[in-house]
Amino acid sequence: MKKCNVVFFFTDQQRYDTTGVGGNPCGLTPNFDRMAMDGTLADEAFTPQPVCGPARAVLQTGKYATFTGNFHNGVVLPKEHRTMADYFNEAGYYTGYIGKWHLAQGRGAVVKEERGGYQYWLGANSLEHTSQAYNTLVYDGDNNPVQLPGYRVDALTDAAIRFIADRKGKEQPFFLFLSFLEPHFQNCFDDFPAPDVYKNVPAGYMPPDLGALKGTAWEHLGGYYGMVKRLDEALGRVRDALKSLGMDEDTILVFSTDHGCHFKTRNQEYKRSCHESSIRIPLAFYGGPFIGGGKLREKVSLVDVAPTLLDACGIKVPEDMQGTSIMPCVRHERNDMDRDIFVQISESTMGRAIRTNRWKYCVEAPDKDAIFDAGSDEYTESFLYDLEHDPYELHNLIHSKAHEGVCKVLAEKLIKCMEKAGEKAPMIHPAQKENMGQRVVFEGEEEL
Repeated sequence: MKKCNVVFFFTDQQRYDTTGVGGNPCGLTPNFDRMAMDGTLADEAFTPQPVCGPARAVLQTGKYATFTGNFHNGVVLPKEHRTMADYFNEAGYYTGYIGKWHLAQGRGAVVKEERGGYQYWLGANSLEHTSQAYNTLVYDGDNNPVQLPGYRVDALTDAAIRFIADRKGKEQPFFLFLSFLEPHFQNCFDDFPAPDVYKNVPAGYMPPDLGALKGTAWEHLGGYYGMVKRLDEALGRVRDALKSLGMDEDTILVFSTDHGCHFKTRNQEYKRSCHESSIRIPLAFYGGPFIGGGKLREKVSLVDVAPTLLDACGIKVPEDMQGTSIMPCVRHERNDMDRDIFVQISESTMGRAIRTNRWKYCVEAPDKDAIFDAGSDEYTESFLYDLEHDPYELHNLIHSKAHEGVCKVLAEKLIKCMEKAGEKAPMIHPAQKENMGQRVVFEGEEEL
């Protein structure tokens, strides 16, 4: 049986609701929407770490950030934690990486030993520091600087299409990871530089959470949407290339991102919080066993993606991966996988969160160093949201006495998630509860 190729199309800081299937009415993502409808859409997908480097470590290894030690930016991915590339290499694949890495030392060139096992290389560790929108500088496998022409999204897409075309006719299957910076902001300007044709175009749709809260969305959302639109056009180009080469049905195409963006509405930057705007992400698969998979109702975490891709390609999933393959759900072989989502938060605050079908519950350890401390023995409740009645998380119920029972149940669930991720069971101190006029929470509601 012929092995499927894999192309991973990975964006940076893209909200789930920028897509049409995610509820955005602006028509920004027709290619993603078609891919999701013809393939398999993880409708409720989440990152377990809303920070660039840690999220990438989770994705590459199928393990939680504190387990690998990559719980903040600037940490080299330890060699003992093997990546998807390592397993695909062993299975006879030719592996390639193009774009932003963020799991090595420094900002630019990445030494071979810190590339996660990828054989072909054209990237930079911190693409936001080596390039700008129309000035894309990356490094090849010998760490020679390479200047790519065009808008940054197009420049990397051109390189990816060249890689794919070069594999045409070869019996050896390939695994290509294409990692963009967009729609992440450009650090040196604190700006979201869309391609010129989409600059200064009105956003057209303001998500309710951003519209209700103070932040930079009114200033930045237009540029952000322009970047999303160009990314989707690039996705269409990759799909067109695969089709023209006769490789579309035998190539698994994955689209996802590392985390979302809340435009300084929840803290003083763009992510690093427990809120849906930070942790909910777009995730879809097409090709091979994912064609016609439909919309999954189960919640999926980024930690599940590595074991899923190995499973889909007939590669044994390692026992030390903490994520779970969703292939049984794709094949409609089971429907009992709908578990809660566990989130580890660092750099802005030392936090842990759990997201159930109905509730969002978060605890924090304010006395710990949010960057350099991996965890804490003690946490204090900080957020509780009823997502059924408050989907945009505008009303924090953590001090509501009426929700005291909900907090107790969620605290127990959160501790179990922490232990499963390799953390020690902490003490969780309840927030001070008050009678705030909320209705009584009926028995059983806290379990939802």
